[in-house]
Amino acid sequence: MRDPAAHRIRLSTIGDLLLAVADEVPDNPVLIFPDARHSYASMVAAAYSRARSLHALGIGAGDAVGLLMPNALEYMELLLGCQLIGALAVPMNARYRASELTYVIENADLKVLITSDLVSEYADFGELLHRALPELAQANVGEALQLDAVPLLTHAVMFGQSAPRGFMSQAQFEAAEESCARSVIDLLRARVRVEQPAIMMYTSGTTANPKGCPLSHALLTRNGANMNRERYFLDSSDVFWAPLPMFHMAAILPFLACLDAGAALASMTHFEAGAALAMMGRERVSIAFPAFPTITNDLINHPDFSSTDLSRLRRINNVAPVESLRKFQAAFAPAVQTGAYGMTEAGGVIAFNHPDETLESRLTTCGVPFPGIEVQITNPDTLEAVAVDGRGEMWIRGYCVFDGYHRSPDKNAEAFHEGWFRSGDLCSVNAAGAISYHGRIKDMLKVGGENVAAIEIESHLAKHAAVQLAQVIGKDDPRLQEVPIAFVELVPGGVVDADALIAHCKGEMASFKVPREIHFVTDWPMSSTKIQKFRLKDLLVNTQ
Repeated sequence: MRDPAAHRIRLSTIGDLLLAVADEVPDNPVLIFPDARHSYASMVAAAYSRARSLHALGIGAGDAVGLLMPNALEYMELLLGCQLIGALAVPMNARYRASELTYVIENADLKVLITSDLVSEYADFGELLHRALPELAQANVGEALQLDAVPLLTHAVMFGQSAPRGFMSQAQFEAAEESCARSVIDLLRARVRVEQPAIMMYTSGTTANPKGCPLSHALLTRNGANMNRERYFLDSSDVFWAPLPMFHMAAILPFLACLDAGAALASMTHFEAGAALAMMGRERVSIAFPAFPTITNDLINHPDFSSTDLSRLRRINNVAPVESLRKFQAAFAPAVQTGAYGMTEAGGVIAFNHPDETLESRLTTCGVPFPGIEVQITNPDTLEAVAVDGRGEMWIRGYCVFDGYHRSPDKNAEAFHEGWFRSGDLCSVNAAGAISYHGRIKDMLKVGGENVAAIEIESHLAKHAAVQLAQVIGKDDPRLQEVPIAFVELVPGGVVDADALIAHCKGEMASFKVPREIHFVTDWPMSSTKIQKFRLKDLLVNTQ
């Protein structure tokens, strides 16, 4: 195997990387589900099979293939099959509503769309696509599509046992590979360039239409290698549990890190804490990547948590307020809790904490950027650099930054400045070069002329023993312009009232930062992984 400590990263296409590692460790598991798995060798065979079927449908270099499916072996088979022929894989958010799907299918220039009849936790995809594309339900069976709304879309494929009107069945799709020889795929693979887009991710769309972010083979494989060799130090015996949706970089980037090491990614179709803990114990998971506090809280609050054998676990990654991270570290000790900073536009993550950092560093910073990445904290109004430890907008440049949003010249003009990508994140960088995240610049409240970061109030509320998660938004106020309002989820069995939580804040922060109202929730409005604050504002309006 390659030395994971070596810094010599050879740029590669994703397809070539898969084949190279499969030659070294063909029998090692590469992808594990509770009831199925792939070795590196079987994944190569499956990816070639999917590539042959795609090419038989007319997919070639640069053609966009949409994937609207729950997590499954087939998802990664198809994503990797696209890489072998130079096609552009477009993972699609399973939470999208019909109008959002219509937008993405057209905006991404999809030529083939593949979905599943496995009803996900989010939607019945067949019914959803018929609403998104009413013409699809009227299409002639067995013929290439000709839809006015999305004229480039030639085929919609339904994996599973059924195929509603307008869809090609999985059996028909798989039979198509017989008309395409493996040698044709090898010829196409040899023509794929490392600088061409491999995957186009769409941002979550929590406030507007999602934006397409094409990410190249070189960017993705280099970021996966840096994640492994600079921060996670995997070897071919590691099992890396990452339950997040495969349409999210929090699943794709760990998978690429596993490829770099010949390790295995463990995933689930639907996250459920009890099943997750059983899998983590059974597979002897060494790295856990829940990434978001909603998932981690479910794990540690489950009755099976204390009895699950997690003795092989050495790392756990989360992004959360400091007090939540402290709680997670205590729960998973002696495994080392680390955080991350990143975004889709920069290949998912540009910095993780190093496991040798002090606890306070791991709680309060996200670590230093990977080699080959520069960051600068800038005053968003004056565009001047901010001093060490000063807060401002995070600007990024280096190999990790994508070339620009798909078909969005206006957004690109706003997002780039003299070679820097403007993240929109409020951050600081300390003297050691470590990044601290302080929220979105647009997630700042203006209370009587004072700037207030929502994350500061959220972090303080999370210190209360009864609080599992808090989110803060601004409410219009005739005197102060806006005031902070908090939505709070309690820990299981937790008891506290609104007045007590407001009292918890008084005296611990400036009076203008104290929430004026507390609303208790048991369910959050989510995108793929993020709480949609604009929907909390809608909820607030509806409850007045």
